[in-house]
Amino acid sequence: MAPLSVSESIVLEGRVVRLEPMNESHIPGLTAVGIDEEIWKNMPYGEVRGEADVARWVRGILDLAAQGSDIPFAVIHRTSGRVAGASRYMELRPAHRGVEIGGTWYGSEFRRTAVNTECKYLMLRHAFEVMGCIRVQFKTDLRNERSQRAIERIGATREGILRNHMILPDGYRRHSVYYSVLDSEWPAVRERLEHILSR
Repeated sequence: MAPLSVSESIVLEGRVVRLEPMNESHIPGLTAVGIDEEIWKNMPYGEVRGEADVARWVRGILDLAAQGSDIPFAVIHRTSGRVAGASRYMELRPAHRGVEIGGTWYGSEFRRTAVNTECKYLMLRHAFEVMGCIRVQFKTDLRNERSQRAIERIGATREGILRNHMILPDGYRRHSVYYSVLDSEWPAVRERLEHILSR
């Protein structure tokens, strides 16, 4: 099999969402849906209270992209044309054909809709069928039970907990729960997601 292949200008199109490469032009749209303490409380980025904080966050993510470790997306809700949130490929490990899907958040009106399911479907499909991954992982704060249920709903396998994995800006020692989908599991996960999305 070929090593993991990465394109810098990935656009992923679904029926509900379009994932397009994040850039600074997305800052106003991300601000409009991202000023919500609920989004950031379990994330390792600190407080996000206004457009300046969102701009700082976006530029930090774009710096990671420039270093080759991340591929960030703005998630566009196709019906409204609005920014719904963000997600990205992160911790790219080309030599081991692995990647993480993370940094994911959505505005409150887009949660518990088809937005997240289709985003994960599009990103997993691209990772396994285009990038050539053999492992896609997810992680979340142990306290974030909603995120854990969402990851389990797509069919990922819970692997375990990394204790004291991160020190958050407020000093909290975060335990991270890890999940994964392997290339051998992707056909069943794909079928599961396509069934959910068809309902």
